[in-house]
Order: sequence, then structure tokens, then C-alpha cells
Amino acid sequence: MVKKKYVTLQSEFWRNINTKHFKQLKIMIVVPVKEGENIEKALKKFKRKFEKTGVVKELRRRQEFTKPSVVKRKEKIHAIYVQHLHLEED
Repeated sequence: MVKKKYVTLQSEFWRNINTKHFKQLKIMIVVPVKEGENIEKALKKFKRKFEKTGVVKELRRRQEFTKPSVVKRKEKIHAIYVQHLHLEED
């Protein structure tokens, strides 16, 4: 019985390490530029890759705290809206 408790504590320990690791994970964006390629085109590629990482979206989300009940309510309202759109199509 003591052995089981040790195993669960160990798995929780690793889960905490993994979440901390992923929060601190740093991503470097690399845009290879061919010789003679337009710099605006390279900037456009960089902006697109940066947007896909979701850094700006995450920063805006973390600026203020939203209660879990408010988040659930918004998700529920959005699901009802989408379902209504699908029903109107048919």
C-alpha cells in the first residue's frame, strides 16, 4: 500500500516538472531568406510564423483574470450560436 502512494506521488511530481518545462519553453523563429529575395516577403513570412505561435494572443489573455464560470458561460453561448448557424444552413 505504501508503494502505491509512492508511485502516485512520483507521477504527480513528473507531471509538475513537465508543465513547468513547457511554460518555460522558448521558441526561436527562423526565416531563411534566399539571395535576391524581397525583404518584404521575408518579413511577411516572419509575421505569419510569429502569429501562429500565439504569443500575442496569450499575452492579451493573461492581462486580466476571467473567472472559470465566465469562461464556461462564453463557451456555452458560442456553442449555441454555432449550432444555430448550422441549423439555419439546413
